[in-house]
Amino acid sequence: MSATDTPNLPDYAPVPASALGPALNEQGYYVGQVERNLYYVTDGTYNSAFLTTTDGVVLLDAPPTIGYNIQRAVDEVAAANDVSNKVTYLIYSHHHADHGGASSLFDKNVTRIGHEETRRLLLRDDDPARPPNEETFQDHRTLEIGGERIDLAWHGSNHSPDNIVIHLPDHDTLMLVDVVNPGWAPIYTSNLSEDIPGYLEAPANALAYSWTHFIGGHNGRLGTRDDITLHQQYMADIAESSRTAIDTVDPTPYFVKYGENSWAAVKGYLDAVTAATAAPVIEKYTGVLAAVDVFTESTAFCVMESVRLDLGYGSQLHP
Repeated sequence: MSATDTPNLPDYAPVPASALGPALNEQGYYVGQVERNLYYVTDGTYNSAFLTTTDGVVLLDAPPTIGYNIQRAVDEVAAANDVSNKVTYLIYSHHHADHGGASSLFDKNVTRIGHEETRRLLLRDDDPARPPNEETFQDHRTLEIGGERIDLAWHGSNHSPDNIVIHLPDHDTLMLVDVVNPGWAPIYTSNLSEDIPGYLEAPANALAYSWTHFIGGHNGRLGTRDDITLHQQYMADIAESSRTAIDTVDPTPYFVKYGENSWAAVKGYLDAVTAATAAPVIEKYTGVLAAVDVFTESTAFCVMESVRLDLGYGSQLHP
């Protein structure tokens, strides 16, 4: 199939206008002011942010898809405001390469900061694109850089074991990556999260802070507290629907059909439970969140499995 031959590709529901971010410039990025000297930069799929200070620029994540456009965005803002364009600090939200893989574009003398587990994982992965953070913290750390305050906190495993909250109280902003995608459904398996109970708890941790502006790490626009609440309701509906599906889908036909091939029976049954979980949620949120028809089944599967395996729902003892 050629690049322009797409008759067999599926059609999906239109993306709600409320999910879309600002238009990108000719270089493929958009840089916008969050509040005062805090800015965010996006390529429409990934987000980074930076703070201009008297002690240089503090960069929050360095996604490789934005790459060299991060420095171009910093240069644009610095020139317009007559401030330094030199990145002196880089804070990792977590260790994953899709959010930190442009770190090596910046000077080796940049002070890199992140959770202690982030350093351990970056040392393990040994990726030259992601130099390990020299400075670490365990639960909480407050940074005072160039007269600006940044609060870092780890509330436990969620999307990854090391994913942190970055709170800028003087800028009314919170950054929490790979949990809530403002205006959009999570992609595969709850944004490829490793800890589903922690992932489900993380939005409540975020809402416990005082903030107005939310940087979620993905898609083109900033988020709001309403975006977090909508995401919570979507995920709660998936969890509740999974319980109904576990209670009502009969596994018997699959085990009768496949006999000794127990894995085929398990697959047929769990696929049926997943589909039954996802269907009412897709119907409810189509037109409300973008891509619910694309990814809800994948997220429904991992949430349903967490409900079964982490919470023990539906487990039965053989008599």
